Amino acid sequence: MKESYKRIAVIAGLLCVSPLFYQFAPVEKTIEATDSSSYLPLNMSFCGERVPLEITDVKERLDRELIVNINLHSSTSLIIKRASRYFPDIEPILKRNGIPDDFKYLCVIESALTNATSTAGAKGFWQFMPETAKEYGLEVSSTIDERYHIVKATEAACSYLKKAYNKFGNWTLVAAAYNRGMAGIERQQLAQGVTDYYDLYLNEETSRYVFRILALKEIMLNQDKYGYVFARDELYMPVKTKAVTVNANIDNLQMWALDQGINYKILRLHNPWLIDTTMLVMSGKTYEIQIPTEGYKRK
Repeated sequence: MKESYKRIAVIAGLLCVSPLFYQFAPVEKTIEATDSSSYLPLNMSFCGERVPLEITDVKERLDRELIVNINLHSSTSLIIKRASRYFPDIEPILKRNGIPDDFKYLCVIESALTNATSTAGAKGFWQFMPETAKEYGLEVSSTIDERYHIVKATEAACSYLKKAYNKFGNWTLVAAAYNRGMAGIERQQLAQGVTDYYDLYLNEETSRYVFRILALKEIMLNQDKYGYVFARDELYMPVKTKAVTVNANIDNLQMWALDQGINYKILRLHNPWLIDTTMLVMSGKTYEIQIPTEGYKRK
């Protein structure tokens, strides 16, 4: 009996002490993402311009955007899937205009590769405001909004980016200016007496902006590393289309679509810049409407 009492006393003592032991014992990390050394790149660049990760706040700002976007599983997954369809349109336009390929990731963070509309009224993949769109040659009317035209909007974005590079001579500042505006970046440079993006104290949105681009670039270039693994048939691939030239008004796009062997839904999906059921064509202008040749018929 005494031995039994002793054993019970020892067990009771251990139970009392174990919470204290647990409190002060080191806790082993079980989630890989909590260790920044496991996913932060050692070196990084944007358009060939080095990111100074040895600066504490620079490293931590990149860390923040990586953590956010690695864990935005649904959003990041959809972006990766859409990229297979839309990067083949965007990449050659950037190249033809002398714009570094990394700017396709700016398009990613602007719209998640969708024809989004912001609360401020910016629209399309490149998020142009109406007046800026018109300034850079995009038509915005009651029946046509070329901010939703991926090819024309990308060309317009290239014009802005080239103009900004002529001003700043630095692609990282060009990316920041796309968010803040050229005048806004220049004002802060003059006020603070520094010129480098990584040295500027900016509003939170612009402060995070380039790091969001860097984070999506890192994730999309190293998908396996961050747990994004897709088979080819899971990606959204380009859809083959044929171009139909239009140089006169179309009074009823719904009926016109049927005449082309498709329906209005398919017409709008492949030509989101057509924003009404009619199409008013200005004198002398010509448009190309894309008609899919696959992927729209039921089996």
